[in-house]
Amino acid sequence: MIKVLFICHGNICRSTMAEFYMKHIINKAGLTDSIYIESAATSREEIGNDTHYGTKQKLDEMDIPYTRRKARQVTMDDYRNFDYLIIMDENNARNLSLIIDDDIDHKVYKAMTFAGESRDVKDPWYTGNFDETYDDISRSCDALLELIKEQL
Repeated sequence: MIKVLFICHGNICRSTMAEFYMKHIINKAGLTDSIYIESAATSREEIGNDTHYGTKQKLDEMDIPYTRRKARQVTMDDYRNFDYLIIMDENNARNLSLIIDDDIDHKVYKAMTFAGESRDVKDPWYTGNFDETYDDISRSCDALLELIKEQL
């Protein structure tokens, strides 16, 4: 089984959108027994909070199911247990390195690199634009799924 962890600052907007989007496309592809998905935060600011209402509204609009959840912080055990740790931006990279030290196993990837771009996933916490975030997330997750399919 391939295990993917999506990571953003608070684990309520971008990483949860990626978690539920990826679960949705994996389910449609019939790969739920082959790929495991979770999400986490680099900070402790939102620990215990559910997914942001703007993310929920966008997922509802796109008919993507989600469940109630509680934000959590990424751990060193996550680094050991997941195959892919997908960060949303450069700040996540810096903050994640404080938790896991060096990425000696080369498991950390910036989300948009799967879509052939080096930029950050747009952050709706600052922009208020969940449509742009969804576009980034869907493009990167679609490309990531194609990559994972080649490994299965």
